[in-house]
Amino acid sequence: MAAAAPCLQLQNRAPAWLNCQRRSSNSSRRAMTMGFRTANGHSKTSKSKRCGLVKCSGSEIGIGDFIGGDLLRFDLGRWLSDVEEHKALAIYAPHEGGYEGRYLTRLRYQGYYFLDLTARGLGDPETTLTKIHPVCPAHVGKQPIARWYFPPEVDYRLQALPPDAKGLVVWIIEAKVLSNSELQFLALLPTLRPKVRVIAECGNWRKFMWKPLKEISGLTAEEGA
Repeated sequence: MAAAAPCLQLQNRAPAWLNCQRRSSNSSRRAMTMGFRTANGHSKTSKSKRCGLVKCSGSEIGIGDFIGGDLLRFDLGRWLSDVEEHKALAIYAPHEGGYEGRYLTRLRYQGYYFLDLTARGLGDPETTLTKIHPVCPAHVGKQPIARWYFPPEVDYRLQALPPDAKGLVVWIIEAKVLSNSELQFLALLPTLRPKVRVIAECGNWRKFMWKPLKEISGLTAEEGA
């Protein structure tokens, strides 16, 4: 019986991964409660916490931050109206990604077609999008440097649109590397091509937000001056 006692203790012992999970949950619980300590050291449950809102350094965290932002799409109507009003928007998406797909899909439901480009390696936006531009293909060092000419990206896509299409959305990722003059041209592109809408990913933020591209590039300040 004495030899069976250690075996019984080993069988009743919790596995290592469960102990690690318990320690991590306890540490995270302590980290959450440390932010709600009062000056005398006692914990305090505020009214905003009881109703589902937590105030943290002047900002409010709602229930939508915990159940998934893709389920709450209350600003899609404002998104569609701003795209039609401003025609060129600068968007700021969360770092984890995925939220911008909801807004892209809603534009697709409206009848828009997309031209996805990256700002890195785009070159001059005016030349690439609206003019015949040269492209030098890669070579291994022995071939001569060739130059191929391609049609304007925007005009070529506009001619290929079906008759029932509402327009073309030029979606540019990594637009934060573009200069102000390049962003200003993208903001004026819907004026040159009325059926074109421009969406430029100019950075990241805690939630999905957008602003007129003219305001980001400084065109509104120059017009006011």
